[in-house]
Amino acid sequence: MEKIVLVEALAPLLAVGVVSISIAWVTTTWMRIKNGYPLENSWGKAVYPRNDQAVERVKLLTQENAELRAELGSLKDRLGNVERIVTDSGYHLTNEIDRLRDAKEAN
Repeated sequence: MEKIVLVEALAPLLAVGVVSISIAWVTTTWMRIKNGYPLENSWGKAVYPRNDQAVERVKLLTQENAELRAELGSLKDRLGNVERIVTDSGYHLTNEIDRLRDAKEAN
């Protein structure tokens, strides 16, 4: 008889606990989806939801990445040309002549 009374007393608390945990789980899952965090399956492995927006976003990011890599390559080529010009002996000779000419004009 005492066990039945104890179960009747704890039943509402148990129900509130189950509902609270369920609401918390749904809320955290919704927040993860909203903020772009990966979901996890029952084994703790990341699960990425597949939708058209995510696929399109990956395509755009891949395209932007390719464009940025091409631009970086062209900038490296340009920088190489500038370094070659600066380290060229004729460039130093021209600078020395200009410096001497400016010094002569200053006197």
